[in-house]
Amino acid sequence: MLKIALFPIGQVNAEALQSVQRGLKRVFSQTEVMVLQTVMPIPREAYNLSRQQYHSTRILTEMSNCVGKFEAQHVLGVTEADLYVSSLNFVFGEARCPGEFALVSLCRLKPEFYRKPPNNQLFFERALKEAVHEIGHTLGLGHCPNPFCIMFFSNSINDTDRKRAEFCEECRPKVLKVLGSRN
Repeated sequence: MLKIALFPIGQVNAEALQSVQRGLKRVFSQTEVMVLQTVMPIPREAYNLSRQQYHSTRILTEMSNCVGKFEAQHVLGVTEADLYVSSLNFVFGEARCPGEFALVSLCRLKPEFYRKPPNNQLFFERALKEAVHEIGHTLGLGHCPNPFCIMFFSNSINDTDRKRAEFCEECRPKVLKVLGSRN
C-alpha cells in the first residue's frame, strides 16, 4: 500500500491540507494519506531577498534531512511560501523524480493572488492537482505533452486550471505499474 505523508512547512491552511488528503486518497486508491502534526519551519536560508521568494530545492533538501522520521514512502511538503527554482520565475512545486520527497506551494494557487475573489473550491482543486502532479514525479513520471493530463507542466495558473486531476491514458498505466510493483 502506498503511504503518503503531508508535511506542513510553515503555517499552512488546515482546510487545504485536509482537502488534499481526501483528494489524494481518491486519486490513488489503496493509499494511506496522513497529515503530520509536526510542522517544519521554512528554512531562512531558502529565502532570496531580491526575489522575495523561497528556493524550493533548498526546502526539499531540508525535508530530506528528516529521513527516518516518517512512516511513509512519499512525503509531500505543503507550504504557503512563494517558491522558485533558479531557471524559472516561480514554481507551483518541485519533486525528486523518482524519490521520496516533493513540495507544493499554495501561494499562487489562491485566486486572491491574481486579484480575484476568494474561491475555496477552486483553490482546493488547484492544490490537489499540484499535489497529484508532484507525487507523480516521486513515482518516476516526467512531464506529459497532453495539456489535460495531470503530469502536464504548468507554466501558468491557466495550465493548472485546464488540467484534470487525473492521469491520461499514457501516464495512468505507468503509475499503476509502479504502484503494482510495490505490493
